[in-house]
Amino acid sequence: MPLVVVDGLTVGYWTAGGMAPAVEDVSFTLEKGESLGLVGESGCGKTTLGKALLRLLPPNGRVLAGEIRFDGEDLLAKTEAEMREVRWGKIAMIFQAAMNALNPVHRVGDQIAEAVRAHGPGLGRDAVRERVLELFRLVGIPEQRLRDYPHQYSGGMKQRAIIAMALACRPKLVIADEPTTALDVIVQAQILDEIQRLQRKLGVSLVFISHDIAVVADVCHWIGVMYAGHLVEHGPRDEVLGDPGHPYTRALLASYPTLAGLRRALEPIPGELPNLLDMPPGCRFSGRCSRSRPECRDRKPGWSVLSPSHRVLCPWAKEDR
Repeated sequence: MPLVVVDGLTVGYWTAGGMAPAVEDVSFTLEKGESLGLVGESGCGKTTLGKALLRLLPPNGRVLAGEIRFDGEDLLAKTEAEMREVRWGKIAMIFQAAMNALNPVHRVGDQIAEAVRAHGPGLGRDAVRERVLELFRLVGIPEQRLRDYPHQYSGGMKQRAIIAMALACRPKLVIADEPTTALDVIVQAQILDEIQRLQRKLGVSLVFISHDIAVVADVCHWIGVMYAGHLVEHGPRDEVLGDPGHPYTRALLASYPTLAGLRRALEPIPGELPNLLDMPPGCRFSGRCSRSRPECRDRKPGWSVLSPSHRVLCPWAKEDR
């Protein structure tokens, strides 16, 4: 049984202009110990999807349709009290701007200890301290920094502390939402190596959210490309990056600089994301797609299967390869 099964998930936000569909009809599975990278422009629904898995949507957010199953359990059928047992205990999340998530007036070790106590009420003081020390060693923070305040940590150390907090209760799944944002490239590489090492050592599954396709390529087994709330391409990393099927995936890769191969001019993606309150009736990428056909603007796109594990939300994907 897959650890995570998402089937036909649709999430919307109530706004002054009506219901805005931020995620629509998204489906995927994730096995134990595997990682899925969700990539796309800002505003494509990646963070909404991650928060929906934990049912942490803001007050105006609603799951409108679909199913989320975790380890065989229906998360959408659980009460809020039951979800509190799932959050952090079974599924943890590293939020955007995680470096600002630490409380500046409490010691870092105390904040991690609070997460341990919350999900292990029977643990004594010595057991909690030993668990915090174990987590510090796990992410490479010296033991003597346990009683420091957040302002005494560098950006990379704060990020490591947040990762330690996410792992505090030995979750089966970690959702990492832009975990390296605002870090310089050297520290970013260190954090990515740390995440990969911990995943291999602990066997946790990972949903990694990023707008940086190169970062996702380094970390993840599977890649899901999102555009305007739709999952437009999903497959193994090597297939999606080596032989992309969706025009949006190709456009993302063409707009990203690389040090490998011949030098080439970058190709920006023309236009902008459609308004969530005024979506086109057909393919949502049709207005920016260089290969768009007249029917693309009027008919909802169907799936093309490029391999047993690689699918693309474009009926012309096989013809255009």
